[in-house]
Amino acid sequence: MALNFHQLHIFHTVAERGSFSAAALSLHMTQPAVTMQVQSLEDYFGTKLLQRSTKRIDLTEAGRALMPFAKSSIDLIRDTDQAMSAFTEQLKGRLQLGSSLTIGEYILPRLLGPFGREYPHISISMKVMNTAQIMEEILNHQLNFGLIEAPVNHPDMHMEAVMSDELKLVVPSNHPLAERSSVSIHEVMEHAFVLREQGSGTRLVMEEQLIKKKIDPANIKIVMELGSTGAVKSAVEAGLGISFLSTSSVKHEVALGLIKIVKVSDVKFQRQFYSIYLKSALLPISAVTFLSFLRERDLKQWL
Repeated sequence: MALNFHQLHIFHTVAERGSFSAAALSLHMTQPAVTMQVQSLEDYFGTKLLQRSTKRIDLTEAGRALMPFAKSSIDLIRDTDQAMSAFTEQLKGRLQLGSSLTIGEYILPRLLGPFGREYPHISISMKVMNTAQIMEEILNHQLNFGLIEAPVNHPDMHMEAVMSDELKLVVPSNHPLAERSSVSIHEVMEHAFVLREQGSGTRLVMEEQLIKKKIDPANIKIVMELGSTGAVKSAVEAGLGISFLSTSSVKHEVALGLIKIVKVSDVKFQRQFYSIYLKSALLPISAVTFLSFLRERDLKQWL
């Protein structure tokens, strides 16, 4: 194992804050991840650096000897960053993220403009892919973080809800339900559906809500399963069936009168979009800034 700046930074933060929990909060990491990195540093040097007790953390003699070197490394990285930023403002603002289909195709494009105007020196590179691919690239340190449509469980991943969304019933403009102001879910279930493929975030949310209403998803009259939201929209527009889709994804088609949104009176298909990233990683300032933008702004004004 090689000595690295990441571990020195964590060790220095723990020593300064006086506890693993306070350091974890400061570093936007989990407490077990902070503990693991300090233990790895102790294994590298072959000696204890921190004396742990129930109330506080104290430096051992070896820890006190290491502190000035840890501080020097932090100062060196900061000075290097500042020196190089004189040549390009974007050095500190490169952000690579992965996004699942609905978010990447219909949500983020409408948000990147306002974000870019507020933070012009942050450049974003986005890959649109499925959740499994996003997780793989994060684990391989090819992406800083990802935005996904359904929750996942992974021991190395931190997950946080950052945006809300709602699926609506969409029907062809000449469909029998198109002129209705509202319908019940049981009425909806009498009609033919065009759906996203099994395992998609949109499909999972729809099926979960149906189960809550005591409706077996196996009873859906599916005439077609398609691998993208765009394909589902085209199929609905062509009169092949009805579907549940994110309101943001059908804004254009509804405005043109190609399809219609019909209110379902007795059920809401609400969901959260989540950010995921490695628990053990320090997110770059560009990623922290972007996630704060998603959490704190009123996104509806752009969607």
